[in-house]
Amino acid sequence: MMRAVRLGESTWTELDGPAPRTVVIPVGSLEQHGPHLPLDTDARIAAAVARAAVGDDPAMLLAPPVAYGASGEHEGFPGTLSIGHEALRSLMVELGRSASAWASRILFVNGHGGNLPTVPEAVAQLRYEGRDAAWFGCAVPDGDAHAGRTETSMMLALDAGLVRMSALEVGNTTPLRELLPTLMGGGVAAASPNGVLGDPRGATAEDGERLLAALAGTLKKRIARWTSDDEGRLV
Repeated sequence: MMRAVRLGESTWTELDGPAPRTVVIPVGSLEQHGPHLPLDTDARIAAAVARAAVGDDPAMLLAPPVAYGASGEHEGFPGTLSIGHEALRSLMVELGRSASAWASRILFVNGHGGNLPTVPEAVAQLRYEGRDAAWFGCAVPDGDAHAGRTETSMMLALDAGLVRMSALEVGNTTPLRELLPTLMGGGVAAASPNGVLGDPRGATAEDGERLLAALAGTLKKRIARWTSDDEGRLV
């Protein structure tokens, strides 16, 4: 993967001037991911996808990820730190307003499904204010819901040392649409005592590399088009 321009490593003088720039902000969460994956899995995946998609384009500035999100559905597990939807929305809006003072576009790359619908709501507010903002979701088509084979494979590709292979456990494999009433009523803990919604067995780094590359490739193409739907999502 090529090295992106890291916003946190830059100086203000390196960013001074009229050149058009896009600030890319990964948005994740700090929440349980079963007994085998680290709490910051979503932030790591969002940051990796964003980093690979922007490559070494000097007009794309990769910001440090937003490490906390709206993870109230995981509050039944130790380690989860959630800021809730209201705080997440305010944070994203203020980041977008601040970036707009010196950058031409803002892109949020979301790695946590629980941050919806707040991510598009924040982008909608920024767009209403006349700012060029958009978002992209790191959702894998036909992927399992949480801490299953999909996320485990991606984490094996990113940092296999953080995956506790000896602690792999099958979770609740019921389709997500059937679990929604339980999740809405009692959170993930009510549906899966070990926090896994899926089956992580069979996960491989090779699959993870393929999934990450597909997400990054899609994002790169959408950045080039910079066309969004009614919710501000790049299409």
